Amino acid sequence: MVVKELNQYYGGSHILRNVSFEVPAGKVTALLGRNGVGKTTLLKTLMGLVPARNGDVVFENRILTKSEPYERARAGIGYVPQGREIFPRLTVEENLLMGASRVPERIFEMFPVLKSMLGRRGGDLSGGQQQQLAIGRALAMQPRLLILDEPTEGIQPSIIKDIERAIRALASAGDMAILLVEQYYDFARSLADQYLVMERGEIVARGAGADMERDGVRRLLAV
Repeated sequence: MVVKELNQYYGGSHILRNVSFEVPAGKVTALLGRNGVGKTTLLKTLMGLVPARNGDVVFENRILTKSEPYERARAGIGYVPQGREIFPRLTVEENLLMGASRVPERIFEMFPVLKSMLGRRGGDLSGGQQQQLAIGRALAMQPRLLILDEPTEGIQPSIIKDIERAIRALASAGDMAILLVEQYYDFARSLADQYLVMERGEIVARGAGADMERDGVRRLLAV
């Protein structure tokens, strides 16, 4: 994905300011920033859930800036929103089959607990299991770009490790681009091939994931 000079307004407030970056295939791009800087608004704009005032969202040489959310999903973009937003009254299997005819086996390889809970309602799962289900549901459509909004929020450490392993495996396969929005610095640093730091709707720092400590990214997030 290539994002070019993206601007978004809410009422009279300028929320996203000339945001530009690339999310290459086979890499994890970590987008960091404190609460309220525009990260979730950016993701919703990328998915067409809120309109961009101007700028371009380009995916695989196709301009999607004016496309509906379902068109972006069909184009190959998977989105795991903050708060998971699974269907609590549907079973795990029914959640996984939303928009897919079958569940790819690699989802169960990454998250074995889902296979043992196929008949249980999504709302009966723990928060961590629901997050695994939300990621699995996005992956069931076999996207070529996966967007994750705060996947570690409120999740127990053991499941955070499972999610970390899954993201690393997806990136290492080489055919999927991953955009990870995260406040948990150590989690982001462990996965990032490249990083972006957002403040007041702008990208204020960027670089290689391996340079996050040297570049003082942790300090930027604490200011």
